Amino acid sequence: MRNSHARTNSTVETGAGTGAGAGARTRAAALTHLKPALLLIRRLVGHELRLLWSLLLWARRRRDGVDAGRGVRGFGYARAQAALMYGFAFVCVVETVAFAVLLRPWPAVERPLLFIDVYSVIMVIGMQGASVTRPHLVGPEEVRIRRGAHVDLRVPLDLVARVGRELRMSHEKAEGVLSLDIGGQSTVTLELREPVRHMTFFGRVREVAVIHCHADEPDAFVRELRAALDAREGAGTGDLDPPFSPAA
Repeated sequence: MRNSHARTNSTVETGAGTGAGAGARTRAAALTHLKPALLLIRRLVGHELRLLWSLLLWARRRRDGVDAGRGVRGFGYARAQAALMYGFAFVCVVETVAFAVLLRPWPAVERPLLFIDVYSVIMVIGMQGASVTRPHLVGPEEVRIRRGAHVDLRVPLDLVARVGRELRMSHEKAEGVLSLDIGGQSTVTLELREPVRHMTFFGRVREVAVIHCHADEPDAFVRELRAALDAREGAGTGDLDPPFSPAA
């Protein structure tokens, strides 16, 4: 009888252990499937927080990362898209007012839509604010190529092979090429000695060796970057390849 009870207890413990193991595996599999979605949500939330922070910086007339004391200068790129973004914001405001008037007899519908519309206006203005307050940065160690709140690519100066002004109005997707055009155009091209890793908005990692970006004052941006590269070359970092010829 005692042996029978022992076998029964052993069977119960084995079944419980198997059930616990199966449950753990199920949870692990669920987390594996949920991980990409959670990372995407995290990136979306982070992006919107940066937009809101950019609005605060814009109101205070400050720019993220610019530090004259450390020799980090900023170069804007938002001017080319300003009219489009302000026009889009105006349309959103008109739409918000129109829906508020039309849906006034149905407050249960009006209030959620009003919140969504107002938040959309804030986000549109925030996108322009992010472009204004997050300029390209040139420092003694690296250049940071940016676009709004979702691209901030750090490139060590040692990896820059060539830089120059190059006006491009078309940007076809190509392996190893990152095109950050504003208003359909880019004015500066950087070629790298070796690729750098760039994470896209949705979390995909790309290897980038050529960068096309826009600057409101491309000549000043290129001059500053070349000066920083010459200073690094003087410090013994190697020779800089011949620059592009400035575009007319």
